[in-house]
Amino acid sequence: MRFCGAVTAVAAAVLLVSGCKGLGEDNSSTGSGPTASDGRAVSPLKNPDGTKPGLAPLTADADKAAARKLIEELTTKGRGPKTGYDRDKFGYAWMDTADGVPLARNGCDTRNDLIRRDGQNLRFRAGSDCVVIAMTLHDPYTGTTIEWRKQRAAEVQIDHVVPLSYSWQMGSSRWPETKRKRLANDVLNLIPVQGRANSAKGDSGPASWLPPNKPIRCAYAVRFAQVAIKYKMPVTAADKQMMLRQCGG
Repeated sequence: MRFCGAVTAVAAAVLLVSGCKGLGEDNSSTGSGPTASDGRAVSPLKNPDGTKPGLAPLTADADKAAARKLIEELTTKGRGPKTGYDRDKFGYAWMDTADGVPLARNGCDTRNDLIRRDGQNLRFRAGSDCVVIAMTLHDPYTGTTIEWRKQRAAEVQIDHVVPLSYSWQMGSSRWPETKRKRLANDVLNLIPVQGRANSAKGDSGPASWLPPNKPIRCAYAVRFAQVAIKYKMPVTAADKQMMLRQCGG
């Protein structure tokens, strides 16, 4: 997982060009409570390819049972060393050429694909139907609503649900580079969220970090499991146990 800390306005512009995770900041960001929602967020159980927006809470007993059944499919192993990890081994950030994932080669980089998927009230750069310069984001991790402007730094970042460093320690160090590129740019593994929450997460698994917005935690566990299962990647036993616990297990 790659993230950016606090940056100056000049550095922010550089980050946006270089593809670092920081997308922008706006001091008008507002928290609207722990259940902020745009009404568009979709349950991960109904969004197995990640192409639909948001991450809706799982509240029904049947959904939680389905979530536990999915999580139980995960294999486990100990977390290996981080030796040799480098973000560049997953391709350059937000590449549009990672074949085998939704929205690849559509003429718009992965970062802007995610903003367009989850943002509302989108404003585009003049002459572009790809580059978003302003939006409203309902962040599932914190339950807050963020009024984002591109010229401000780091309030919104794109989270890798399964962090790239975590995947490296769980086996992606031995994958072909093409598979690592898919993981890094697969919309199933990517969610625009509040920058501070993403930075706090780092490369943690669910046993070490969960979204502050408690109602979303089971959905987050399901999405983490969906990614791990898709890429045939184990998780730690502690992470699996914590994921099951979030869904009533």
